[in-house]
Amino acid sequence: MDAKVLELQGQYAQGKLSRREFLEKASLLIGSAAALSLMPAIASAEVVPADDARLQIERITYPGETGDIRATLAHPKGDAKLPALIIIHENRGLNPHIEDVGRRFALEGFLTLAPDALSPLGGTPKDPDEAREMIGKLDAAATVKNYVAAVQYLKTHPLSTGKVGCMGFCWGGGMTNQVAVNAADLDAAVPFYGMQPKPEDVPKIKAPLLLHYAGNDERINAGIAAYEDALKKASIQYTLYMYDGAQHAFFNDTSAERYNKEAAQLAWERTLAFLNEKLKM
Repeated sequence: MDAKVLELQGQYAQGKLSRREFLEKASLLIGSAAALSLMPAIASAEVVPADDARLQIERITYPGETGDIRATLAHPKGDAKLPALIIIHENRGLNPHIEDVGRRFALEGFLTLAPDALSPLGGTPKDPDEAREMIGKLDAAATVKNYVAAVQYLKTHPLSTGKVGCMGFCWGGGMTNQVAVNAADLDAAVPFYGMQPKPEDVPKIKAPLLLHYAGNDERINAGIAAYEDALKKASIQYTLYMYDGAQHAFFNDTSAERYNKEAAQLAWERTLAFLNEKLKM
């Protein structure tokens, strides 16, 4: 595919272009029909159905910095105590794909919570471009505190062992890094191609980190060297994987053009092994 089209896709996935802007620019290069075919098909790759009989799934709220935060809670049926895992969405809000990721990890024996960062603004709308615009209106500091509140909520949940991890994708990857900085009692963090925290904030991190990055992700990868340097100086436990040839958002299997099956499967296996080690042992 034309490198210019891939660049436009990257800008759209990172929230730098709206749906209309992407279609206008891509149509000039490959035609309107082809451009429309490259738009992400949200919820087209559901792996675990929302009505899976093995799971208990609830729409709940928990108390946050800005008030009640909407979230989807999932876990295997029964009353066994489980390690907990926060799933943080991309900059399109809490959509079916992220809820599906929560169900995937719930089937692996986790109590998963997928909060909606747009709760203070009324919740995630159906239009992903509207959600992207709303994300930009959030108070950054309050949003971090809303996710830190999720850590505390899960620490004391009746079905939680008290061990809590956090993972997120794109915008949510950057937010996962911020949760690691601001939640001293977080037990594990897995940011996928997320914006790095400021070097001076890195020593605040207490949780072990598993960092996933895409090889073809120039903007995000520009911050890796400084992040690694700060992590080493602060003696923070971390493992970093670079997936050569993969694009930003390679784990999102609702986007045929950006999804990289090989990289996504390897990242899944590594993440599951990491979370099992840090949260179940």
